[in-house]
Amino acid sequence: MMNEPLQEIVDYYTSTAEESRLTEGSAQLEFERTKELLGRVLPGPPAQVVDVGGAAGAYAFWLASLGYAVHLVDATPRLVEVAERHDATCSQRLASIAVGDARRLSFADGSVDAVLLLGPLYHLIERSDRIVALREAHRILRPAGVVAAAAISRYAGTIDGLVLNPALDSDIVRMRHRALADGHYRNGTDNRRYFVTAYFHRPEDLAGELTDADFQNVRMFGVEGPGWLVPDFDARWQNAALRQRLLDVARLLEREASIIGASPHLLAVGEAD
Repeated sequence: MMNEPLQEIVDYYTSTAEESRLTEGSAQLEFERTKELLGRVLPGPPAQVVDVGGAAGAYAFWLASLGYAVHLVDATPRLVEVAERHDATCSQRLASIAVGDARRLSFADGSVDAVLLLGPLYHLIERSDRIVALREAHRILRPAGVVAAAAISRYAGTIDGLVLNPALDSDIVRMRHRALADGHYRNGTDNRRYFVTAYFHRPEDLAGELTDADFQNVRMFGVEGPGWLVPDFDARWQNAALRQRLLDVARLLEREASIIGASPHLLAVGEAD
């Protein structure tokens, strides 16, 4: 049975258009940079990849188009149904699509080459649950298989509240400050614009969780860099030269420990032993 926070999260994604999020605003930078990083760290096609928490399949269908055998798993039935409808129209279809929980995967031990966790660690509030999900990824990976695990930066909400979406509402400020203090974020309003229950990581904490789940050669990346903070992001993204500048800066700073936490999304990569 799902615990209460996870049911809240399923309800959120049932009524929120996550399937279109990566096509809007600075999430476009997140999408391009995540694909770029995955392209560097994943084994080549036709490797078997399990995309856990893959929503409606933005990354899964991209990888399938490159020749990967991709299994999509998500906890939200609505998003799985969206993925199934899309899959029916694709020339490069996914290997499987299923509703599932990152902490209890149906794949056999040592059966896949890579696991993506590009969402589950946001919403597993307890560290113990995050370690369980990471160990499940480790269990199904072949030796030297790769995990790519995303997290939301501990500092993203505070920076967003200063630069892009300042608020004078004391409740909203308190929500952001609490997350800064201990990583636990809860939306105390009725406005879904302020997201849903989540855990926000510090870069070193995400790296430590992969290490504690027995992954080796753990590497940390800041995904977007500071480019998401430009107030005219959409205009710059539409300009090819300025878009390239946003991507270049993100690449230059992606491994700089003193600044990667300024990216709203972090990506940790590790290898199974």
